[in-house]
Amino acid sequence: MSTDAVTQTTGSGGSRAVGPWDVPARAWYARDVHEVARDLLGSFLTRRSDDGDVTLRITEVEAYDGERDPGSHAFRGRTERNRAMFGEPGRLYVYRHLGLHHCVNVVCGPVGRASAVLLRAGEVTDGVDLARSRRLAAGRCDSDRQIARGPARLAVALDLDLRQYGAELTDPDGELVLHRATATTLRPAIATGPRVGVSGDGGDGDLYPWRSWLAGDPTVSAYRRVSARAR
Repeated sequence: MSTDAVTQTTGSGGSRAVGPWDVPARAWYARDVHEVARDLLGSFLTRRSDDGDVTLRITEVEAYDGERDPGSHAFRGRTERNRAMFGEPGRLYVYRHLGLHHCVNVVCGPVGRASAVLLRAGEVTDGVDLARSRRLAAGRCDSDRQIARGPARLAVALDLDLRQYGAELTDPDGELVLHRATATTLRPAIATGPRVGVSGDGGDGDLYPWRSWLAGDPTVSAYRRVSARAR
């Protein structure tokens, strides 16, 4: 990927200087899950396909800390479903939620210690027409701010599903690449709060305020307390 200066168009029609690009190496992901979660905010994720490229700016995430976290899929150890969480950082852990939609997670931390960051929402900054058409094909999309507002919508907008289980994020020329702006940019304050849809001990917002988002960003999903089902 080019490291030339880049300008991304925002959903409101404005633009933001976000270059030059920096594609983090695997070591960037091999850190504490909360550090990675915070640093993912404001970063960009690009999905390349034969239909075209779509890039979104990550605006909301949730941290899941493996076997130390009762809200994590890895809390009770390794399974065939969660094996990617125990593998190399800088890859995707994708799962199908309730048999209805997909959720996309970035694996982080050292190999063998499962942790991952759920991508909850983003602002589509490039390929808006393609992302919108994918969302409309899957259901309603009332406005551009709704295109990737919520984890299921984000997965649809980027056309991500179980085919991308374990996909690499560190190859600048790959199908999927995460990139950060190295130039100094004004980023809104980061807010934190309870995770969405996590029941049991892991749903205690006082103990696990592990959802983070860019404060005031219109693409951040609406918080609804859900206690009936665990992640």
